[in-house]
This record gives sequence, C-alpha cells and structure tokens, in this order.
Amino acid sequence: MRKTRLSGRRGSWLAGFILLACGSLQAQPAPLPRAHAHNDYEHPRPLLDALAHGFCSVEADVHLVDGQLLVAHDPEDVQPGRTLQRLYLDPLRERALQHGGRIYPNSDVPFYLLIDIKTEAEATYAVLRDVLRRYADLLTIFTPTARAEGAVTAIISGNRPRATMAAEPIRYAAYDGRLEDLSASRQEPPTFIPLISSHWFSVSRWSGDGPMPPADRAELERIVSTAHAQGRLVRFWATPDDPVVWLTLYEAGVDLLNTDDLRGLQAFLLAASPR
Repeated sequence: MRKTRLSGRRGSWLAGFILLACGSLQAQPAPLPRAHAHNDYEHPRPLLDALAHGFCSVEADVHLVDGQLLVAHDPEDVQPGRTLQRLYLDPLRERALQHGGRIYPNSDVPFYLLIDIKTEAEATYAVLRDVLRRYADLLTIFTPTARAEGAVTAIISGNRPRATMAAEPIRYAAYDGRLEDLSASRQEPPTFIPLISSHWFSVSRWSGDGPMPPADRAELERIVSTAHAQGRLVRFWATPDDPVVWLTLYEAGVDLLNTDDLRGLQAFLLAASPR
C-alpha cells in the first residue's frame, strides 16, 4: 500500500517535471509563492536562476568584510564584487521597475529576500540597515504596528540583533523568528516577526522513507496552525529534497518549502497546484 502511494506522489511530481522539460513554461514562469531557494547564491546565476523557476523567496548569506556585505556561505569563499547589492538588491529593483512595482509581471505574489548574517550581529546590521535604506523604494517598510508593502520583503536571519531591531521606529527588514517565538510569554507582533524558521530536525528525523511518525506529523501541524493563528509564515531548513517530504510539508501548510533543487521543486509545485 505504501509503495502504491509513493508511486502516485512521485508520479505527480514526474508529470510536472515532464511538462517543464518539454518547454510548456513561457519566458515568464508562473510565480510559486511557496518556493524558497536555500543558499541561492550557490547556483550558477544567483537570484536569476531562482526567478527563472518562479521562486518567490531566496536566501543570501552575508559577511561584513571591509565595510562591504559580501555574499558567501563561508568566510573563505567571499569574493570582491559579490555584494548583496550587486547580486540581489540591484537586479530586484530593476525587475520591480520593469513590472510596475512587482517582481513578477501581473502578479501580487509577495517576494521574500532572507538575509542571513554570518558575521557579528550588531556591526553587520549597522551596515546592512544603511544599505537597505537606499532601497526604500523597493522594500516593505515596517513600524512597530504596521507595514507598507513593497515589491520585496527583506527578513534578517542568522546572527540577528534582536533588541536593536525591535527598538527601531522604522525598519527596512523584519526579524526571522524561531519556534520559541510562538510562545505566548515572548510573543512579538507579526510586523516584527512575520516568519518562523527552524531546523527540520527540531520536528522530525523523518526523511521520506516510510510513513512519517504520527507524533511528528501532529507536532508539525501544531507548529503551522499556531504560527498561522498569530499571522506568521513557517519555514524549515535542512529538509530532504524529496517529493514525498515536499508533499507532507505542502499538505501541512508550511508556507516556504526550502530547497537546493530549483527545477525539482518547481515541477512538484506545478503538479501539486496547477493554477
């Protein structure tokens, strides 16, 4: 029985993959609100490859080096010229100008830029805040009680200066929360923490082989329903790139599906939700 169900799920994904491979997508791909490109900068064309597959969320790790925000996973990988502005903010601004203030033409689907701070929080954020301010025309702007939607919503992850960000009367980025931020005892408004992110192992060690343990599935659904009731999105990192896992997360209502496999997740989402 399990074998039949797995075949059906993977068959749906495969059907979407075949449609993609046959070139049924036009030059402008369908935007996929739940597709998140993990470590996006490691693809051959940072940002551009994700956009070509319809992704609506990308992640960029930044290091503060000599006053510049350089994009790379590890310190030894930083390269001059690979700045946050050049790889992400400038091309996103150009697209927004081309498409009437949106990243995808004729679409109001939100676009998220997760900026993962790898160096010291306060010093890096001080530079990052000044950089983001120069892109106020592009970005969602936050106050303690409201947000003005822009073409791109920046969210700060990694080493986050929580107190500094919370004290700002105007912010050009939101704060990436963790599971403990769902607790009523420390709850911040969704204008400060619109997204809850966590390692997949905080919920389950399941990798798609066999059925997901019922207790793990119940915990996943509890996390999603609690976050949604508070007006927040949910994302897990380190999830296996497997259509069975994607389907479980999709059905549970996880908002951003984390992947390194752009083409695979695009095909899965097109098959799961043809609209």
